[in-house]
Amino acid sequence: MNQDGRCHGGPDRAFAARWDFSTCANAAGPCPAVLAAVRAADPARYPDPDCAVVRERLAALHGVPAHRILLAASASEFVQRVTAVGGRLWPGPVAVPRHAYGDYAAAARAWGRALQSDAAGPAVPALRWCAEPSSPLGDDAAPPPDPQRVPTVLDAVYAPLRLHGPGRWQDSDRSGVFVLHSPNKALGLCGVRGAYAVAPERAGWDVAAWCRALEAALPSWPLGAHGVAMLGAWASGEVQQWVRDTRPRLAAWKQALAQALAARDFEVRASGTPFFCVRPPRPLAADRLHPYDIAVRDAASFGLAGWWRVSAQPPAAIGALASALDALSRKDRP
Repeated sequence: MNQDGRCHGGPDRAFAARWDFSTCANAAGPCPAVLAAVRAADPARYPDPDCAVVRERLAALHGVPAHRILLAASASEFVQRVTAVGGRLWPGPVAVPRHAYGDYAAAARAWGRALQSDAAGPAVPALRWCAEPSSPLGDDAAPPPDPQRVPTVLDAVYAPLRLHGPGRWQDSDRSGVFVLHSPNKALGLCGVRGAYAVAPERAGWDVAAWCRALEAALPSWPLGAHGVAMLGAWASGEVQQWVRDTRPRLAAWKQALAQALAARDFEVRASGTPFFCVRPPRPLAADRLHPYDIAVRDAASFGLAGWWRVSAQPPAAIGALASALDALSRKDRP
């Protein structure tokens, strides 16, 4: 955990699990085509600082003009930048979902901005965060009735991993907000950093001024050669089809994981993604699985004390988790 309370899945300096249920990465990855592109990237050269080719490819993927593509070093970097820039252009509180990615609130605190719940009634925020689908719950919240009224970011990082059906946001809703994308999760390549946002087409605030300010605050060369390679490959039809083809496998793994946990009296919360939240039948610290080389994500930092977030994994990993839980149950038996 970072000093400001941010908490993330995946390894830390003390522990890297063989069986890692703690991240939301696509467990069917890495995507072979993108992995090949990343390995072929030349790290000895500077990439194009404007990433013009990547911008054009991403614009074509989303059917928008290239000027609406805002590059980012990562999704977390964009969270920090839009919070900082927004505090100057439109000062005021930041609204976050009740259960949400911790970096939204961490960025607000870092820039001295007040926080409010997205259920704060008539209070109007100066920056609003939404997610489709959300983490940790993996559900789709309905868009606000006026998405374009105030500067809003729709975090769509996990949208490619939605297992069934479309989300609740329509194209008309998305056209009035920033839509944030970070494909490394869907590609199973979390170690490669790179993200982008699609800027609003129009809104009830000065979109052009925000885009100019966000571009001005972007560091030189935000993407390394590997990030450029990943984003360029992400825009291809072959890679988009690969992601779609992984969903049935992820759905089957998710069902098997949920069944294994339910059989051990865990409360299993429904989700529309390969990741979901569960509550052990009795308090069980997540780090008690470490001796079994297993990691799960403690959901306390999401406001869900006593719950874990887990993600669909292959059968061998599910078997290892089931065996570890059985061993702990025997150990804890009076």
